[in-house]
Formats: sequence, structure tokens, C-alpha cells
Amino acid sequence: MKQNWDERYSREDYVYGVRPNEYFKQELEKLNPGMILLLGEGEGRNATHAAANGWDVEAVDWSAEGKNKAERLAKSQNVSFNYIVSDILTYTPAKEKFDVIALIYIHLDPLVREELFEKIYSALKPGGKLIFEAFELEQIKYKSGGPQSPELLYTLEDIVNLCIDYNFENFTKEIIQLSEGYLHKGEAAVIRFTGSKP
Repeated sequence: MKQNWDERYSREDYVYGVRPNEYFKQELEKLNPGMILLLGEGEGRNATHAAANGWDVEAVDWSAEGKNKAERLAKSQNVSFNYIVSDILTYTPAKEKFDVIALIYIHLDPLVREELFEKIYSALKPGGKLIFEAFELEQIKYKSGGPQSPELLYTLEDIVNLCIDYNFENFTKEIIQLSEGYLHKGEAAVIRFTGSKP
């Protein structure tokens, strides 16, 4: 899998574009800058946006090619951030370090999701927020991107179970028009969630 992502990111263009995810951008605009962790950050579009808006950014992804592209994008906008090349499933963030943690289109086997979400909850400061967007199960009907395996997609019930300890601030299933590079393009079924740690 790591090799697949390195090959994907070795292209000259940015496969998910250079603009931040729209929901991530919208949620970040509501907050005062602080410490943010971006897991599975890939080519750095969200990290670059956050850094450009005053956030202290830590980004994690297992693709060295993704890191190279992310650093190039950051340099083009005169910003920088800490990018760690690591599997997000083995990376363990410090406890109560972050004001925000974002998971944007991170699709994992249900057997490992719970452990990751527990790490995220532990790493958030009290009052810190999780910002999440991913493909919902109905995405299997669309051709706009994402996994073709139903078990890697999310249901609303999955998010309730994974995020039950948060104060829910936004929680929706939506059909949206994606325009994020050539791999996320067209009508899509997504779940959007923002929650705060009590």
C-alpha cells in the first residue's frame, strides 16, 4: 500500500489538487489558530492552508513522495510545517497536545479504526476539535473517488460509535459536488463531522 501511494504522489501534478478541502477550510475559519494535527495528509494541501492561516501544523503520512510534494507546496506559499513520515496507525501523538485534529478522506479497515480514534481523542486538549470528512457507504454508487470496498466506507452509525465521547457540533450525510484534483471529482456521498472534546 505504501508503494501505491508513493507511486500516486510521484506524479508532477497534485492528485487531489492544491486547494484545501472545503469542509476543513470552512470549519477552520471558525477557530482561533493553535496546534493542529493532520493525519494522512498526503501532498499537503490542508497543511499548507492551515499554516498560511497561522496554525502550528504537524502532518503525518507514510508517503515520502507525499512529503516532498507537501514541502514544495508549502514553499510556494512561504510557509512551513512539521511533516512526519509514518504510518498513522503506529504513530502516537502526545496526549492533550492539539487544539484541532483533522481526518480528511482517511479510509481504514473497521478493525483498526477504533484504536486510531482513541489516539485522536487522547491527543486533543479539552475543548479541542475533531474535523472529519470521508465517503459514506452510498459512495459505492458514484464514480467521484474513494475505495470500492464497502467495508472501507463509513456509515452514520460508525461515526456515532467512534465519536460518542465528543460534543457533536456538526454531523451530516450530504451529497456534494467534489472538485479536488482529478481523483476527487463529481457527485459524492460524504459524512461531515465536527465534535469537541469535553
